[in-house]
Amino acid sequence: MTNRHPASNSHDHAASYYAATATQPLEFAPLLGEQRADVCIVGGGFSGLNTAIELAERGFSVVLLEAHRIGWGASGRNGGQLIRGVGHDVEQFQSVLGDRGVDDLKRMGFEAVEIVRERIERYAIQCDLTWGYCDLATKQRHLDGFEADYADLQRLGYPHPLRRVPKEAMREVIGSDRYVGGLIDMGSGHLHPLNLALGEAAAAQSLGVRLYERSAVKRIDYGPQVRVHTAQGSVRADQLVLAGNAYLGSLNKSLAGKVLPAGSYIIATEPLPEAVRQELLPQNMAVCDQRVALDYFRLSADGRLLFGGACHYSGRDPKDIAAYMQPKMLEVFPNLRNTRIDFQWGGMIGIGANRLPQIGRLPDQPNVYYAQAYAGHGLNATHLAGRLLAEAISGQLEGRFDLFSRVPHPTFPGGQRLRSPLLALGMLWHRLKDEF
Repeated sequence: MTNRHPASNSHDHAASYYAATATQPLEFAPLLGEQRADVCIVGGGFSGLNTAIELAERGFSVVLLEAHRIGWGASGRNGGQLIRGVGHDVEQFQSVLGDRGVDDLKRMGFEAVEIVRERIERYAIQCDLTWGYCDLATKQRHLDGFEADYADLQRLGYPHPLRRVPKEAMREVIGSDRYVGGLIDMGSGHLHPLNLALGEAAAAQSLGVRLYERSAVKRIDYGPQVRVHTAQGSVRADQLVLAGNAYLGSLNKSLAGKVLPAGSYIIATEPLPEAVRQELLPQNMAVCDQRVALDYFRLSADGRLLFGGACHYSGRDPKDIAAYMQPKMLEVFPNLRNTRIDFQWGGMIGIGANRLPQIGRLPDQPNVYYAQAYAGHGLNATHLAGRLLAEAISGQLEGRFDLFSRVPHPTFPGGQRLRSPLLALGMLWHRLKDEF
């Protein structure tokens, strides 16, 4: 039987493979009455959780408010791919940041994965962390890009093994004839994202962070001290962090205008026999192709194929996610034609116009910070964002945080009604280019 994802206004987790295999039965009460803290964080995904951990480790008192459940949004629904890097084509920011600034961004993309590694080890989080990732090429220009990436990573001192895979050796990585080569990175990998989020929530709680679920923020009173209101309570704090990403909505219209929510979808097969798993992904790596409308997939700890992709800007999910995604899976693995799909779900990712995470503070409210728009790199970039926000709140504005805040992020044109169709047209153009 196939599990369908629930309506997006449900407080419960999407009926995903991750929710079905969550190992921590954590639940936090809604906010009641008034709380006081050094920092209030809005959003209980990876950005909010890791900012909370970083601040608590530095001695700050923290209250975190989540509208639904911890990890309810993209943090608990994503593909679980832990891949180096914090943005797309960071060379585009050379005119703003200079060569050194661009290199610093790239190295922070290495650090982002290391933060995840360290957090899992320090707090003994059981989330099926597995190392090994391969970029997949379908065209010669993708292979040319891999050569450039390989040389650049070597120049930057990337500390993990890398290997270029020619077409004739691709069966060592993936049981499909669709790809003409690959680039293996043993410093990236995959994990169970919801179990990571729940483990980080437990870590935050152990550090004294006060976490509240089902506590949607209704209003914010800005000023030298902020006051954050929910239906049944409020928080007074010296600093505020907005970490709602694609689900921020109307809470802050200036930030919401800089991020476009886009739907992404995943299916999970029934558990596969060992022989089939060995045929599909013999090294148990996470893999991803290079197209704009990319496919990404991997094996779960219990031997299912998790296959994700697509990107919808309409705000409407496909009526049947499995029917929509299964043909994409069969293009890669036609031998799975008779394989049962046990789970299907979707969620919203946040995309900015320049595809670099937006990490900064409001120009008119210097005690209000934000992090959003990870454009599909959220698993690692959120952890980096948490560290940079904590550094800034601790008084370390000059440096890493400042590097991100220097990059301008345009507001999508046309307001909420028009920006999705306009971006959809732009993405259609890029998809057409994929064919050549």
